Amino acid sequence: MSGSLWLSPGARPDTFPTIPKQRTTPSWAGPDPVDELAARLDDFVAAAVHPDEIAALLESDGLSDDQIRERYGVKNSFALAEELYERVPRRHPEPETAPHDPWRASLLTCLLRGVVFALPGFAYVLAAAAPLPLLAGALTGWTWNQALAHRAYTWLGLGDERAAKRTLLRGAPTGVVLGTLVALLASGTPDRSVAFAAGQSLYLGASTILLVRARERALLLALLPMATGAVVALFCGVPEVARLVLLLAPLTAVAILALLEVMPRGNADKGRGELRDQPQRTRSRKTTMGPPLSSSFPYALFGLATGTLVLHAALADPLTALILTLSMGPAEYLLHHLRSTSTTALRSSTTPTAFRRAATRTLLHSLTTYLLTLLTLALTTGISPTPLLLLGTVLWTALLLQSFGAILSTTAICSVAALAQTFAPLTALTVYATTATTQAVLACALLGKATAHR
Repeated sequence: MSGSLWLSPGARPDTFPTIPKQRTTPSWAGPDPVDELAARLDDFVAAAVHPDEIAALLESDGLSDDQIRERYGVKNSFALAEELYERVPRRHPEPETAPHDPWRASLLTCLLRGVVFALPGFAYVLAAAAPLPLLAGALTGWTWNQALAHRAYTWLGLGDERAAKRTLLRGAPTGVVLGTLVALLASGTPDRSVAFAAGQSLYLGASTILLVRARERALLLALLPMATGAVVALFCGVPEVARLVLLLAPLTAVAILALLEVMPRGNADKGRGELRDQPQRTRSRKTTMGPPLSSSFPYALFGLATGTLVLHAALADPLTALILTLSMGPAEYLLHHLRSTSTTALRSSTTPTAFRRAATRTLLHSLTTYLLTLLTLALTTGISPTPLLLLGTVLWTALLLQSFGAILSTTAICSVAALAQTFAPLTALTVYATTATTQAVLACALLGKATAHR
């Protein structure tokens, strides 16, 4: 899936030179202080793609606009940054070793995740349950587990694996209870549909744990028997007892695997946690307390909005929803590829315009590749390609904006789209086209800024 100062390679906050002290002699009596500052910041300024990067560095060191006016004769940090940017030629030296690319992803792993996302759909073939409780429970699960995954990933990003495990261990059962209660309210009576919805909620919570813990292969192996049985059930009769076993056995396996992932492992696990925590004791109190719960709320709303759009598509054509679910694997890979390519362009571009062109080119190439994948699947299965391509664009650009930190914007757009499709007298194509266009324009505007990729 911003908010901090990003520095180019070779420029660290602890190497920032001391800002020149207040001059006691007139500017004509000595060297130009801007030239002196440019010489001190030469490596950083030469590698900057945009003056805003330099301004961020100046402001992070506590240099106020009053000090800038007094010492350097310009009105603020942005004006000083532009002066420095003009005086220092662009220079982007290649590092001695290949820089680390945090966005490199395995195509096979991403495709595997797409299959794992789609396989649970076969359970509905075996269940033969009323749809309303299942849909209500599914929406609740998607909403809750989206927020849960965000909070767990945030803890992992802070380097606290134990806190991430605790979050998953406490949050997943809560989601199961919520999903079951919502399904019960939708049904009105504790019937077969509610029982299946409870199992569905349990699966959603357990699979969230396994996916956050990168255990896609284990999840796939646990689901294969159920998927195989569902395929057999499509062509010939399967006894009721066999259907029940095919549903309960994979669910039990997934739940056990998830529990093993997050259960405390005694003194050995505690010791490893203490060793990891030792270098973290100097963290600020805010970081130690972890991310605020409110930071995960937009992700929950995002899950609800996108889930509603997909459910509308599933009610109109179940095959469309299945293809979209399968395509989330290639979509995830293309998102990682886009971020990786943009990071490379950030190092190699010498002007903001050149970088903006490279980023836009990469965005259009990735989106086109994803849409061609959807089109191929649509032509193969014989479904109408137009709604599939438009909704696919909505989902892919939403995930793209989310990965760049624009979660509030894309959540607001998708929420309006979900409300419009649910309550407004608008066709699905109108909603999809409007949402896709809005998010695509926003993505192009965001990705054209170098600071968005830092």
